[in-house]
Amino acid sequence: MLAQSVVAGFNGEARFVSENYGDSKLAKRFGVTRYPAIFVDDVLVATPKDFGFYGKGEGKDEGRYAPLKSPASHERLRADLSRMVAAILAGRKDDARAAASPSRAAEIAALPAIDLTDIDGGKLTRDDLAGKVVLVEFWATWCPPCRGTLGWLGELKKRYGDRLVVVALALESEEVNVRRVASEMRLSLRWAMGSPEVARAFGDVSAVPTLFVFDREGHTASVLYGAPPTLHGEAEARLASLLP
Repeated sequence: MLAQSVVAGFNGEARFVSENYGDSKLAKRFGVTRYPAIFVDDVLVATPKDFGFYGKGEGKDEGRYAPLKSPASHERLRADLSRMVAAILAGRKDDARAAASPSRAAEIAALPAIDLTDIDGGKLTRDDLAGKVVLVEFWATWCPPCRGTLGWLGELKKRYGDRLVVVALALESEEVNVRRVASEMRLSLRWAMGSPEVARAFGDVSAVPTLFVFDREGHTASVLYGAPPTLHGEAEARLASLLP
């Protein structure tokens, strides 16, 4: 396996671990529900979408390392893995995490046109959000880290009040469970049901939680993937610049 050969090149300084589907604590932490997925330490390097494997209804076949059988894809993955392992061994985990993030070229430039109804029956469109700084959080009821990020987003909403809108879009979740979470957490968020089509409108939503930050003009200010230790600091620093 290619990943094993990369690890072998570090002469015992790194080791390869294979985890079964459903048994990976790291996969659960990052909300990855399909395989293959690759981590270097606790940095999510590649998801199924990176290899061109998309879920039912997602309708795409491209990815950073697709087609998987291509020699060029192998070399690209080998180089990326080697660079990230080397960075982590050198104590530069932030560099590895930055390198692992999808390229900004693949991210959406602005808040897409949406036409949703939240679980309270309110309309939720791009026009409704105009002139506000908007956070859009993709989450799922089965994702343990999502509860923590939702609670933190509720605190941000309290801090910034009407200047900030937080939209919580649930993916791969039953509405009855979403309503239960919303009722239990009692947060001032706009709770709504997501779908593969909505996720595609926001670009490459490969895992949950995924957080999008949009400025008052609707431009994309940041996209933050998963729940790494740096999540709160990065998002709050970005918000501070948008909402001084």
